[in-house]
Amino acid sequence: MSRIPTNSLRLMTIVFLKIFPAVNAELQKWEAKAEQIPNKELRTQALNSIHSKQFHCLGGAVFSLLAKDKWKEALRFIVAYQTISDYLDNLCDRSTSLDPDDFELLHKAMEDALSPENDCKNYYQLRKEQDDGSYLKDLVRTCQDVLAKVEEPILINVQLEDLETMYQALQIHKHVKVNERIPRLTTWFNENREKTPTLRWYEFAAATGSTLGIFCLISYALSDCMTKELAEEIYHSYFPYMQGLHILLDYYIDQKEDQEEGDLNFCSFYENEQELKERLVYFIKQTDEKIQTLPHLSFHKMVYRGLVGLYLGDDKIKTLQDEEKIKKTLLDYSGMTARFFHWNTKMYYRFNKNHQVG
Repeated sequence: MSRIPTNSLRLMTIVFLKIFPAVNAELQKWEAKAEQIPNKELRTQALNSIHSKQFHCLGGAVFSLLAKDKWKEALRFIVAYQTISDYLDNLCDRSTSLDPDDFELLHKAMEDALSPENDCKNYYQLRKEQDDGSYLKDLVRTCQDVLAKVEEPILINVQLEDLETMYQALQIHKHVKVNERIPRLTTWFNENREKTPTLRWYEFAAATGSTLGIFCLISYALSDCMTKELAEEIYHSYFPYMQGLHILLDYYIDQKEDQEEGDLNFCSFYENEQELKERLVYFIKQTDEKIQTLPHLSFHKMVYRGLVGLYLGDDKIKTLQDEEKIKKTLLDYSGMTARFFHWNTKMYYRFNKNHQVG
């Protein structure tokens, strides 16, 4: 695939005919490995993360198109890295530990996955569950194998490290004991306020929780067109606004579910639905402005507009207050491309009732 799609119809055709089948094939391999995990708790969380968060891989794999002829390698990385992310999220969120040191060691796997020279560790050392049959190490090594094929990794190392470090910190702070979460997150924000002076603490946290910038950097690097200047442009185009929009939309549709589960939801910190709507519109406008300097601009516009259409097409939105007003406003600001993806998402869910986002 040497040409990067420039319109929605071509993108959707490639996604449905090539990308989604390739993602599903990769996920089936990881699911088969997960089924062989000896420890019951680790096996349960690995399988649950694949089954309930499959759409994260499907969506992220769109970035593999930026790798052009090496799209299959990029896709292999994206599926493995996102699978690590979703698995560790389950281990921190739905499993047996509230230990921040445990969470930090677990997330060393995501750091090692971006560093082909690093040896794998015993990521489970600080928890009682130990034996995963090398499932997590195999995921890490798959990522390392792909990154070893990048010709000049030094061009993206600084940006990858910064995005991963912030992601790791978020996962630690938001999964500790309930009464410690907000103090830790606000302290962390204050220590990094200069990075995102226009954001509130919960918006900064949301912006650090996306893997889109990492996928974009690595896919371009695999296409052998990476430069130091492009790496900087990608970083500042995706963080904080594109990534923040991504995660705020994810949290937006999960509000009722998170309330029932007692999970932290960043959208709950807005004063009312009007403020939430205004800030989401702000993120849309800022995203559109920040991506203007990127090559393949039409592709990146489709990404953020696709995010809006994708999340607003999820059935979960029907459980929310004022959802029709907010949906109409966000789709109006995102244009016909977002409406196209919105319609396609609704059709996808209609024919795939078991699929979920988030």
